[in-house]
Amino acid sequence: MSRLRARASRLGVLRPLAIRDFRLLWAGMSVSLLGDGIYFVAIAWQVYELSNAPTALSVVGVAWTLPNVLLLLVGGVLSDRFDRRWLMIVSDVVRGLAIGTIAVLALSGALELWHLLVLVAIYGAGEALFVPAFQAIVPDVVPQEHLVQANSLDTLMRPLAVQLGGPALGGLAIAGFGTGVAFALDAATFAVSATCLALMRSRPLPLKENAIGIRSALGEVGEGFAFVRAHRWLWGTLAAAGLSLLLYYGPMEVLLPFVIKNELGGSSTDFGLALAAVGVGAIAAALVMGQRPMPRRPFTVMFTAWAICMACVAVWGLATELWQILAVSVVRGAGITVGTVLWTTIMHTRVPRELLGRVSSFDWLMAMSLIPASFAITGPVAEAAGARETLTAAGLLGAALIFFLPYVLGVRRDERVPRPVDVHPDSA
Repeated sequence: MSRLRARASRLGVLRPLAIRDFRLLWAGMSVSLLGDGIYFVAIAWQVYELSNAPTALSVVGVAWTLPNVLLLLVGGVLSDRFDRRWLMIVSDVVRGLAIGTIAVLALSGALELWHLLVLVAIYGAGEALFVPAFQAIVPDVVPQEHLVQANSLDTLMRPLAVQLGGPALGGLAIAGFGTGVAFALDAATFAVSATCLALMRSRPLPLKENAIGIRSALGEVGEGFAFVRAHRWLWGTLAAAGLSLLLYYGPMEVLLPFVIKNELGGSSTDFGLALAAVGVGAIAAALVMGQRPMPRRPFTVMFTAWAICMACVAVWGLATELWQILAVSVVRGAGITVGTVLWTTIMHTRVPRELLGRVSSFDWLMAMSLIPASFAITGPVAEAAGARETLTAAGLLGAALIFFLPYVLGVRRDERVPRPVDVHPDSA
C-alpha cells in the first residue's frame, strides 16, 4: 500500500487508487470495459456474418439503444433512492446473462438475427440501470479534490480496454475461435465486475418520505428536470451533444466496419486495430489530463475537443488505406478523452450529490435519445448515397454543430460561474 501511495504521489492520475473502494470500483469497471471492447467487435462481425448489409447492423443498434433510452430516467430515479452499488450489481447480472445467451447460441450454430435483436435489447435495458448509478457513485467514493484524477483514470481505462485491449482480444478470439468465444469472454467480465462491487462498502442514501409509488417517482424525475432546466450550461450542452450524436453516431458505428471489411478488404483484426488506435490517443490524453487542473475555460476546451473527434469521422470516410484510418483514430481518441474528462468533472462539481443520479440520467437520455434514430437512418442513407459519402458528411456536420451551437445557446457565459461545493460523505 505504501508503494502504491508513493507512486500515486508522483503520478497524479493514480492518486484515487489509494482509496480502497475506488480500487474495487475501478478494477471491476476495467475488466467489464475490456468485455465491452470485445463486444463492439463481436457484435459488428456477427451481424455482418448473418447479413452483410449496413441496414442489419443499424437495426441491431436500434434494438440495443432504444430500451436504454426508455429506461434511463428510471435508472436515474433508482440510483438516487437506493444503494447505487447494488443497482450496478443487478445491471451486471442482467447484461451478463444476455451476452452469455448470445455466446451459447453462437457456439451451437443456432444464432439468428432475431435472437440478437431480443438479447441486445435486454443488454440495453441493463445498461440503463448501470450508467446513472456509476456516474453518481464516484463522488460518493472519491473526495472532490481528487475528482479530476479519478475521472482521468476512468477515461484512461476506457480507451485502454474498450478501444485497445478489448478490440484486439476480440479480433483475435473471432479469428481463432469464432464470435461465440468472444461473446463468452464478454459475459465472464460482468461476473468479475459484480464481485468487485459486492466487496465495496455500502453507502445507502437517506430514505425519503413517501418515496414509494409512481407519483413519487415522477416527482423525483421532475426535480431532476427542474435542475437541468435552471442551468443553461447543462441543458445547452445536452442539446448540442444530442443533436451532434444524431448526425454522426450511427454512421460511425455502422459504416466504419463496413468500409474496412468491404472497401478496404480488411479483417476483424484490422477493425480491432482501428478501435485500438482510438484507444492509444485516448490513453495519452488521459495521462496528460490527470496531471493538470481544470482549465480556466473548460467549456471552450471541451467543445473544441469534441469537434475535433467528430471531424475525424469525416476523414475516415475519405481514407483509402488502413494506416490513414489508424492515424486519424489516434487524434479522435485524444479528443474524446479531453472532452469527457472535463464534462464528467463539471457534472461532479456542479450538481448536488442527492440529484446526481437523476441529472446524470438526463445527461445520458439527451445523449442517447436520438441515437436509435441515428442508427435507423444510417442504413437507408448509406444505401442511397454511399457508405463513404455518408461517413464524411456525418463527421463534418456533427463537428460544426457541437462547436457552434453551444455558443449560440449562450453556454459559454456560464464558463466561470462559481461551483457549489458538495461535502464528500467519507470526509464529513
